[in-house]
Amino acid sequence: MRRKQSGRFAERVVTGVDDLGAEERIVIWIERRPGAVWAVGRAVNPQHRPSDEPRKDDWIFEGYELEDALEQANGCLEDDVRVLEEDGRDGSGVKPFLREELLKPLEKWFFGERREGEREGSG
Repeated sequence: MRRKQSGRFAERVVTGVDDLGAEERIVIWIERRPGAVWAVGRAVNPQHRPSDEPRKDDWIFEGYELEDALEQANGCLEDDVRVLEEDGRDGSGVKPFLREELLKPLEKWFFGERREGEREGSG
């Protein structure tokens, strides 16, 4: 059974082919970590791994600024889409990460966490 990626706020999947012509799936995501840290990850063919846990070398960014995370994620995404298009495949369906799409889950994550703490502390 696959584990739910609760810290992931946004994710993009780019599907292409590897050097041998086999299908290759690249997943790029942005997540929020404790301590107000944003992280960006990129994994190739994660569906073939024994675990959903990212590997140490999957991480391409960690920092406190949302704009920096967006810049890193979109830069990585653009590079993968460019390779996809150079291979003659259509990358037009892959949309960039947007600040607005991260704000709603951030609010839910922040206020949901706070409400849980308030319930534990009240009594």
